[in-house]
Amino acid sequence: MSFSNFGLDKRLTTSLEHLGFHQATPIQSEAIPVAIAGKDILASSQTGSGKTIAFLLPIMQRLLRQKAFSKRDPRALVLAPTRELAMQVYQDFKKLTGASRLNASLIVGGESFNDQAKVLRKEPDIIIGTPGRISDHLEHRHIFLNALEVLVLDEADRMLDLGFATALRHINKAADHRKRQTMLFSATIDDKAIKNLSVEVLQDAKRIEIGRAIDKHQNITQQVYLADHLDHKESLLKAICSRPFEQMLIFTATKVDCDRLSALLTENNVPASALHGDMAQSARNKAMDDFKRTVSKVLVATDIAARGLDIKHVSHVVNFDLPKHPEDYIHRIGRTGRAGNDGLAISLVSKKDWPSLERIQLLLKTKFSFSELEGLVARFKGLKPAKAKPKAKYNPTKHKKVTAKKKATKKTPNKKLDKSFVEAVDVGHIPMKRKK
Repeated sequence: MSFSNFGLDKRLTTSLEHLGFHQATPIQSEAIPVAIAGKDILASSQTGSGKTIAFLLPIMQRLLRQKAFSKRDPRALVLAPTRELAMQVYQDFKKLTGASRLNASLIVGGESFNDQAKVLRKEPDIIIGTPGRISDHLEHRHIFLNALEVLVLDEADRMLDLGFATALRHINKAADHRKRQTMLFSATIDDKAIKNLSVEVLQDAKRIEIGRAIDKHQNITQQVYLADHLDHKESLLKAICSRPFEQMLIFTATKVDCDRLSALLTENNVPASALHGDMAQSARNKAMDDFKRTVSKVLVATDIAARGLDIKHVSHVVNFDLPKHPEDYIHRIGRTGRAGNDGLAISLVSKKDWPSLERIQLLLKTKFSFSELEGLVARFKGLKPAKAKPKAKYNPTKHKKVTAKKKATKKTPNKKLDKSFVEAVDVGHIPMKRKK
């Protein structure tokens, strides 16, 4: 469907055409008309489906065409789980605004709190940020949301995973205008935590589900290599990086490995950057910027980069460590094979990764075959499933019935009670036998 069919403001359609967007994706075709009509939305779709535009366009249409509830409060608030994703949404907004008078502010952790307070005093139309920092500004009364018109929760499941439930409820309570529109986007909308949150923040929402999260990515080839130990994994990674690729995103389980592997690859003439939560915000921004501008061919990251990031030239994703949660595997590999391009997702699996691999196979309802690199074939061939202990068979000799003979030998109580015994019971003690 063409974007012109949605009745969008001419400035928006011009911006879309200038950026090369002509046809809407399925999630955009479903969500944009509903959002423009002012209804709440509960939506999920596969990664790389264009959901950012699905909520940005209706927001911008509303801000351009409708009168504000208030002259001072922000009109729209978009919440994202990570600083990097919030930055990406902010950059997409700036591209789409073109020559319009709409202005936005980026409010995320890691930046100067006081400088952000000054920015908020300039009364931006739209705020894009992370829940924790927005909640902090609410506490300090740097921002008021009573007249907020649109609230967007992007990657809501990830925000809950990161512990932002309290911040989200604080923001929802502050944005209490009865006509507020809310759009909640999540990888899954059947999760119990998401259901509970949706009941709190949504009213008569339209449910939109375009492709399940576990559906196979048609443009992504998945490969699994077995490894004996950490050194073996590193050797496999070097061999993979020696082959031609456009850009590569490598996921690790720890921040320490993140730094170590980026240094290791750089020493082997593969320009690499690290990205994790312990880095200063300026360093995180530089790592992302270098990767987007292809200054770095490789970005080694924790799961901070698993959600939402749209980097066009990522041809390879490598799971140096498999994630604990199988859903995160889907989000990781979804960083490649985007916008119709082909991608390759490689996983390195050692003994400690095996349980994670089994959970991923169970979720995807598939069984991976194992690839091999010449000279780097692993001795480890996987773990065999534990055999269930057989139930003990019934042994009649252990459960013999009491025979008639035994029944006869059983002592039966004397029905004739000694008078002294009865009297003793009446006074609360048992008589002792007297010595003759």
